[in-house]
Amino acid sequence: KSFQMGSTKWSKSEQPVRTVTFGGGFSIARNEVTQELYEAVMEKNPSVWGGPRNSVEMVSWRDAIEFCAEATKLMRTVGTIKANEEIRLPTEAEWEYCCRAGSTTTYSFGDLATADSDARNKASLLAPYGWHTGNAAGNDPPVGALKPNAWGLYDMHGYLWEYTADAWHGDYKNAPVDGKSWDSEKQYVQRIIRGGSWRDRYELLRSSVRWAVPDHVRSDAVGFRCVKATVEHAAAD
Repeated sequence: KSFQMGSTKWSKSEQPVRTVTFGGGFSIARNEVTQELYEAVMEKNPSVWGGPRNSVEMVSWRDAIEFCAEATKLMRTVGTIKANEEIRLPTEAEWEYCCRAGSTTTYSFGDLATADSDARNKASLLAPYGWHTGNAAGNDPPVGALKPNAWGLYDMHGYLWEYTADAWHGDYKNAPVDGKSWDSEKQYVQRIIRGGSWRDRYELLRSSVRWAVPDHVRSDAVGFRCVKATVEHAAAD
């Protein structure tokens, strides 16, 4: 499958828009990793906003990578994934492809987040799909409380920013066009987070928004979701 990644209407970090064509298949989780799942795999729960079905937060990119490796090992052991499959973070291209869910609009549900009567942080068109500063007081609801996108994926807009495998670059010049991650093997670099969070205004919940965060930083506004893929299609430079 192919799609147009990025946007010409907003930040230069989302440009140039390019066609991405995936070379292999993958499956993405319907929800962000919950606290109960993280605790089952890692035997700890670092979250500030407690709740078994709330997304795990206060995890760094490195923590997320460790979770994926441990989940891969456990699932191979019990036979729920094959020996040539793995659990990993999505590449940035995979994440945007899934967030858009076939759409070409600013959000997966359309171009507008606000109605004419909305004021300040209110975004009544976005509110059914995403937790943001206009309708959330924290990372308090469980996953999947709002509407999913057209592909049945929850909380792609808002709730928590989500880690991707890629290292941060300030724009898409020379970015991969095959859906693989960009400089994923580099160490001690900034990583890309996507989707916006409950702390952010609706503009930061757009499908193409990208942000940078150091790989060791932890925040109650950042979490992650996983993909399953064959090892041959694992994140690579």
